Amino acid sequence: MSHKRIPKRKAAIAVGGVVALGAAALLLPHASASQDGASGDAAAAPKTLRATDASDLASQLAGLLGDAFAGSYYDGDKQQLVVNVVPGDNNNVIVQAKKAGATVREVDNSMTELAEGERTLKTEATIPGTSWAVDPRTNKILVTADSTVTGEKWDRLESTVQGLGSGMATIKKSEGTFRTFASGGDAIFSGGARCSLGFNVTADDGAPAFLTAGHCAVAADEWSDAQNGRPIATVDQAVFPGEGDFALVRYDDPATEAPSDVDVGGQTVQITEAAEATVGQEVFRMGSTTGLADGQVLGLDATVNYPEGTVTGLIQTDVCAEPGDSGGSMFTQDGLAIGLTSGGSGDCTVGGETFFQPVTTALAAVGATLGEAGAGAGAGDQAGGEEAGGEDAGAGEAGEEGAGTGEAGEEGAGTGEAGEEGAGTGDQAGEAGGEEAGQDDGTGYGAGQGAEDGTGDDGLTETH
Repeated sequence: MSHKRIPKRKAAIAVGGVVALGAAALLLPHASASQDGASGDAAAAPKTLRATDASDLASQLAGLLGDAFAGSYYDGDKQQLVVNVVPGDNNNVIVQAKKAGATVREVDNSMTELAEGERTLKTEATIPGTSWAVDPRTNKILVTADSTVTGEKWDRLESTVQGLGSGMATIKKSEGTFRTFASGGDAIFSGGARCSLGFNVTADDGAPAFLTAGHCAVAADEWSDAQNGRPIATVDQAVFPGEGDFALVRYDDPATEAPSDVDVGGQTVQITEAAEATVGQEVFRMGSTTGLADGQVLGLDATVNYPEGTVTGLIQTDVCAEPGDSGGSMFTQDGLAIGLTSGGSGDCTVGGETFFQPVTTALAAVGATLGEAGAGAGAGDQAGGEEAGGEDAGAGEAGEEGAGTGEAGEEGAGTGEAGEEGAGTGDQAGEAGGEEAGQDDGTGYGAGQGAEDGTGDDGLTETH
C-alpha cells in the first residue's frame, strides 16, 4: 500500500518555538545528584531527587505517615519532594518524613476531607465541561469550568464549591471547551477519523500492540498508518468513558516490529518503562497535529466531565494539545512513559488544560508490558545495511517509500514507521494537512488541521 508519512522536520514545525525549545530540553543532561551519603544534621536536610525518585519516595511516605499524609508534589527548581502533613498529637510523623529526605509542610486539609469534597462535587456538580483534581501545592481541590458552563450551570457549580467550606476548593474558568483530541505521537487513521499512537507494547500473549485513547477506539475497530490505507491493527480492548480513556490495539501481523520509542521530530526518545506521574514533574507530549510540546503535571486522579460522559483517574497538566493529538505519548526526557493524551481545552496558541490517561493504569488493565519489560526489540535492530533504502534508513526507519522493519523496498509495508523523510517510531503516519483538515475524530469533534485553523469547538473535550 502507499504510505503517507509525516516527515520528521515537518512534524516538528506545527508548534513553532515550543517544539524547538522542547526538543532542545530533551537533550539537556538530567540532574540526579543525591545526598544519601550525608550524616549528622545534614542527614535531615531535604534530598535532591529526580522526579521519578520523588514519586517513589512519596508512595513510601504515604504508607508511613498514614492519615497525617496530605499529598505531595515535586519542586522542580530545587529538585526536592514536598510532603504535606496534617499536624496532630504525634509529631514523630514530621520527623520521619524529614529523615526520609522530604521537605515537610504543615497543612489544614487531610486527604480524607479532600476526597469527601470530590465526592460532593461528583454528586452535585457533574456538569459537562467541568473537571476537578486535588492540587497538593495549594492543599485544595482545583475545580475547572470551560466556556460552556454558564448561567444556571455556573451558578450550580459555584454554589457547590462554596458549600464545601472556606479553604477547601478553588474554581477556575477556562476560555476553551473540554473535548477529546483524536491524535497522538504518530498518526493513525480509521475512515474519517485521525488519532495518535501512544506507545508500542507487548500484549499478554506476546503479540505486538499499541496503546491509544479509548475514545478513539470506541469510534472505530480497525486502524491504518496511512489515510485511506489498508488496516494494520484492530482494537482489542477499549475503555471510555468511565474509569479511564485507553485502548489496546493489536497489530494484525504478528511479525510486526514495534519499537519502544517516540519520534519527536528529528530524534527519537527510547522508552524504557512506564512510571507514575508526580505533581510538578516536567513532561513532554507528542501528537500528530501539534508535534512536540512540554509542560508540568498539575494534578493526579482528575475527574473530567466530557460531553460523552465522565472519565476518572486522569492526570491534569498545562501541556497544550489540539484535536488529532488524542492517544499520543506523554513521557519524560529520560524515557519514562507517563500518559496517553485524552482531552482538554484551549490549543497550542493560547494554552489551556490537557488531561492524560496514566500509562501504568492502562497497562495493568489490559495486561500488556512496555519497554524493557516487554518483548523488546525495536525495528531499528533490523533496519539499515542492505535491507533499508533511502536517506533515513536505520533506527527502524526505512527509505523514501519503505517501511521500517529493515525489510523495506519501494512499496514495503511494515510497522508504519518510514516515510518520505523517514518518520519514526512505528506510531506515526500520514501528513496532518491537506485532505485531512477538519475531519471528524469519531467523537463529534474535528480532528487534524481543521482544529488548528480555529474551526473546532471550544470547551472541554477529549484530545485529538
